[in-house]
Amino acid sequence: MNTNIRVKFRKYGCLKFIGHLDVMRYFQKAIRRADIAICYSEGFSPHMIMSFAAPLGVGLTSDGEYMDISVKSSPSSAEAVKRLNEVMAEGIDVVSWRALPENSKNAMSIVAAADYEVRFREGCGPFNGWQEKLGEFLELSQICILKKTKKGVQETDIRPWLYNYTIEGDVISMQVSAGSVHNLKPELLIGSFGDWAGVKIPVSALLVHRKEIYADQGTEEKHSLISLEALGEEIG
Repeated sequence: MNTNIRVKFRKYGCLKFIGHLDVMRYFQKAIRRADIAICYSEGFSPHMIMSFAAPLGVGLTSDGEYMDISVKSSPSSAEAVKRLNEVMAEGIDVVSWRALPENSKNAMSIVAAADYEVRFREGCGPFNGWQEKLGEFLELSQICILKKTKKGVQETDIRPWLYNYTIEGDVISMQVSAGSVHNLKPELLIGSFGDWAGVKIPVSALLVHRKEIYADQGTEEKHSLISLEALGEEIG
């Protein structure tokens, strides 16, 4: 019987500059080299059964990326992590390998929130004392932006999509809504702060690092976030 596996991995260094399709091809080759018994789709052009949760943007680093695969048989979690990391190039490390319950939803469909750390590149801070002003901005009851939709340009309040934040020194930590319903990118939030403060903050001024991705097991009124990793179990 096939087993659904959730793989957690890190992306850092020079490999932050490769896009999602290249990451997918990278893992396809790594899985072959690591001799993982992955399942293939049926039909004229079979392909590995593989999906990713909230693919990371080019130039961003992460400690919490996820890939779901289906395997015919699985080694222990420790052995699978070891075999994959032995065939990896520097810049992507596999962190965990966990079996998912039967009939569980894939990672892509359940993403609800993400943790990020944001820094300004050296010399790219908007102005002295920006931390205090940013805190003032993030405490606003509404943060409205103009968003392009299929129906045209629409004003959207993104403040409800910011769940919590801290500013410690030069590090901005935030937990934001993610996924297909509401997806708040840190670059958009910080860019909106610049507009509010009357300064231009280009995306290139930011260093964005994703820490974790979550599913929501609560209700619309009350979130109950759990990491995608915690939804699976180690294989002994």
